[in-house]
Amino acid sequence: MLILYNFGIGIYYLLIFIFHFFNTKAKLWIEGRRNLFQRIAQEVDPRAEKVWFHFASLGEFEQGRPVLEKVREQYPNYKTLITFFSPSGYELRKNYQGADYIFYLPLDTRFNAEKFIQLTKPQLAIFTKYEFWYHYFKELQREGIPLYLISGIFRESQPFFKWYGGLNRKMLKRVSHFFVQDGRSKQLLEDININNVTVSGDTRFDRVAENAASAKQFEKVETFCGVNPVLVAGSTWPEDEKLIAGLAKEYPQWKFVVAPHEIKEEKIQAFISLLEPGIAVRYSEFDQIEKAFQHRVLIIDNIGMLSSLYQYGKVAYIGGGFGVGIHNTLEAAAFAIPVIFGPNYDRFLEAKALISAEAGFSISNREELQDIMRKLQNEEFRTKTAAAAGRLVQEGKGATGIILNHLEKQLANPSN
Repeated sequence: MLILYNFGIGIYYLLIFIFHFFNTKAKLWIEGRRNLFQRIAQEVDPRAEKVWFHFASLGEFEQGRPVLEKVREQYPNYKTLITFFSPSGYELRKNYQGADYIFYLPLDTRFNAEKFIQLTKPQLAIFTKYEFWYHYFKELQREGIPLYLISGIFRESQPFFKWYGGLNRKMLKRVSHFFVQDGRSKQLLEDININNVTVSGDTRFDRVAENAASAKQFEKVETFCGVNPVLVAGSTWPEDEKLIAGLAKEYPQWKFVVAPHEIKEEKIQAFISLLEPGIAVRYSEFDQIEKAFQHRVLIIDNIGMLSSLYQYGKVAYIGGGFGVGIHNTLEAAAFAIPVIFGPNYDRFLEAKALISAEAGFSISNREELQDIMRKLQNEEFRTKTAAAAGRLVQEGKGATGIILNHLEKQLANPSN
């Protein structure tokens, strides 16, 4: 199986290399790793004690960020090292001030893993949610460096729990401790004789609660919204935007703030073409107060605002549910507003929790969206669902503290 794994890694690199000639993301992936070991050797002090945090992408970074920032705050003698696998994480957070070193993760080969650990020499490693790399895990274990997985979540369909998942189970055996989101994940691990598991919950609850408490203010957005009820649509894809366009026509008394998942020119133009002429304005072009009365759809054509935009909403719509899966629903729920999303949410415990709490609503088509929006016109119903969303987030907090309490001995005495 290891031969197949290594072959798969090689094929993955070959495909990325081919695509990088005409795909921006693939180009960033390749170029970001060019001369990477040379840069690490120049920048990283191998003598300094450090904690290595690895994130697949931006979502995992935000999920693990509360733990990262608490480690930095409580243990300032440690340097913090961050790696990303995806350009969508690295490119947006490469200048993040809360870490000492930020790099792409070299591809998972035996040579790369040995070289990376040799150059960085971390005292412990913390991976978030579901990043599993055979050679890195093996090298960490060989060097006696503790490895922790935080906010982990496991499902029966994963290879770890299949007859053919021997190599995958070997990876899990090399983790020092698992902090998982729910009891089902703990049970699945125990069923394959992995017992070093703590149900801590999801650190995203801590992150979104912190974000809601210190949300950035956007004067232009506030001006645009005025006294109108507002639907904030986050991380939307074309299928979502078709539905939003229908709502904008159906509810002329509402304003719509839409943050597309992709802000390429052709994507924004495609969305505008779905709307009635003249009702949309881009955030970058909205610079006159009188325009607040002329337009009903504000398109956010930049990156970085979404997590604070939900404060202006009476209702949130989260995109991605008609594709690979919904985006961050908790970010919106933290502002105590009801959340609507598409049908593909089965892998997301928080979405299921929102539905159970009657604070979230899954829709499969335009008719179902129209139905829930009609219900949300009722102030009493909307207030009830909003309160349930806020309560869910507040009750879900605490995972960061559980993890830090467990890591205290290791961080205070790194030789243990």
